Amino acid sequence: MSKSYLSQKEADYLLSLEKVAKGNTTYTLPIFGGKITIPLVSSSNNEEFILDVYRSRIELSKNTFQNRGRGVFCLCRIDLKGPGHVNPDGEEIPCNHIHYYTEGFGDRWAYPLPEEFKNLNTSREILDKFMDLCNITGKPLISKELLE
Repeated sequence: MSKSYLSQKEADYLLSLEKVAKGNTTYTLPIFGGKITIPLVSSSNNEEFILDVYRSRIELSKNTFQNRGRGVFCLCRIDLKGPGHVNPDGEEIPCNHIHYYTEGFGDRWAYPLPEEFKNLNTSREILDKFMDLCNITGKPLISKELLE
């Protein structure tokens, strides 16, 4: 039976692990929104991860990029062009923002995007930077027109 929570130390460790895409599949989202789920594995091959890429049907620049560990735990997520987020303490964080796993709260805390994301112009550039942040060194093949 799997654990229903992660300690902060475990979450930080999982986020820091070097990750690579499983296989050499090229991924494409439907033109009018949708989701792709990309399997990843640690470079030591002892942990599995998932990279989720969501695209809105109506506002195509509205995207969510998420890195999950152990199947269900959101380690890190970026929300673009969506609604703001209200943190558990009542503070409102406008979009674009980032979520990191926080022990006891999961992904319910949002923060302004880090400075290195501020001058990126396309969803594709942000996804590439997000994969760097999540230490995805063996990046999956994602068709270029997908996120321009």
